[in-house]
Amino acid sequence: MVGSLSEEHVAHYRATGQVGPVALLTPEEAAHYRGKLEAAEADLGGPLSRVPGQFRAKTHLLYTWMDNLVRHSALLDAVESIIGPDILVYHLTCWIKEPGDGSFVSWHQDGTYFNLIPAEHVTAWIALSDVTPESGCMRMMPGSHLSGQREHDKGPTEGNLLSNGQKIALEIDETKAIDIVVPTGSVSFHHTYVVHSSGPNLSADRRIGIGVSYIPTRVRFQGDGRVSAGLVRGQDVFGHFDPEQRPVTDLDEDARIFHDAACQRFFAGHGSKRTEAAE
Repeated sequence: MVGSLSEEHVAHYRATGQVGPVALLTPEEAAHYRGKLEAAEADLGGPLSRVPGQFRAKTHLLYTWMDNLVRHSALLDAVESIIGPDILVYHLTCWIKEPGDGSFVSWHQDGTYFNLIPAEHVTAWIALSDVTPESGCMRMMPGSHLSGQREHDKGPTEGNLLSNGQKIALEIDETKAIDIVVPTGSVSFHHTYVVHSSGPNLSADRRIGIGVSYIPTRVRFQGDGRVSAGLVRGQDVFGHFDPEQRPVTDLDEDARIFHDAACQRFFAGHGSKRTEAAE
């Protein structure tokens, strides 16, 4: 076995499209990253999801602490178990639901608008708060990734954390869905084609998840133009993506310029099917 996940973990991921939660951050680390995120929000004047600009997207290009999180050795060890040793971070989205704000995520597949082949993208969903059914955890349809890419329609946008309200164009039997409960500091991993959603946060605490999209370096982008990705482990002999610039200090001018350009290229590269990313 390569990487830190057991053979049983990897087999479960292959069969169901999801594995976890796996405890990867210490309580001190989880508190550190949540503290950094909330201090950044205080400086910006509001939650990342509400301040102007794309601060919730590709946040690792703006803040050194988020750059450190996507390169956390325990996290990359687990990702390596699934996709191998040569790893790019393709995208990142902060998925934050405030208590009682009604926000949700419609049923979808992550791969719908990412335009990546082959379909080997894995999302590492890092919990910086306890994520439960009450707080609006992800719900997944086990094994749904085995049917490949499904057609999506445009659904409701009000309250939907998916900006275009995209939703899968098939009837969902929610009795077959499972709740993905992720304690603080743990990580859930899911396949780019697994069908999933999440409901509103009815708890008293914020629901804070960091969704990091990892791909092996052999994966290619099929959209318009070229987009960027950051090498976080191993080597990239393919060169399918432009390399990403790491922030030297939090919100330094060069980082902000690069982040803005990277987000513009990412969203433009996905054409009219623009999405913030997928949870």
